[in-house]
Amino acid sequence: MIARHCAPALAGIKAAGLVSCCRKKHPDIEKRISQWNAQMNQKGIFFEKLSGRDCRILLLVYRKKSLEEHLQRNDVNRLMDETGYPQGGIDARIAHLKKRICEAQGFPHEIGLFLGYPPEDVEGFMEYGGRNYKLNGYWKVYSDEYRARTLFERYTKCRDAVCRRLMSGYTLGQLFAAA
Repeated sequence: MIARHCAPALAGIKAAGLVSCCRKKHPDIEKRISQWNAQMNQKGIFFEKLSGRDCRILLLVYRKKSLEEHLQRNDVNRLMDETGYPQGGIDARIAHLKKRICEAQGFPHEIGLFLGYPPEDVEGFMEYGGRNYKLNGYWKVYSDEYRARTLFERYTKCRDAVCRRLMSGYTLGQLFAAA
């Protein structure tokens, strides 16, 4: 499940991915998160629990350097400022995101900035409430449809390749700890 939803982030072609895990289906998820962090943090890959109420865990999987660089872009930083995020490092911004998720009882729209979505698409989603988009794929596209379609194809190819390797017996640690 992690690979299916977060393969592009694990492979380094996207800054972050998000997955919701059911505790009943994955009772050892907390232990596995600790193991993945132990294996992959030194390679810059992090698994961060954003929320864990009830029976689900919301997990952000990210490449720290890539996400830091993305969040520091002027257009992204401006929108983060407008939505109340603190200036500073990635840890402070992720802590604020966790707080927003708890307060919002769901996904704050600006979560797309953490997932590497173009800021103009995040703004479009916020403005139109998820309607009037040009393309619906890994996210709802309000701006550059061609660029998004190209990324969607790249993400899908990556996901399929990672899933094939996992089905042939590799583990996440084997695939990405050496990356």
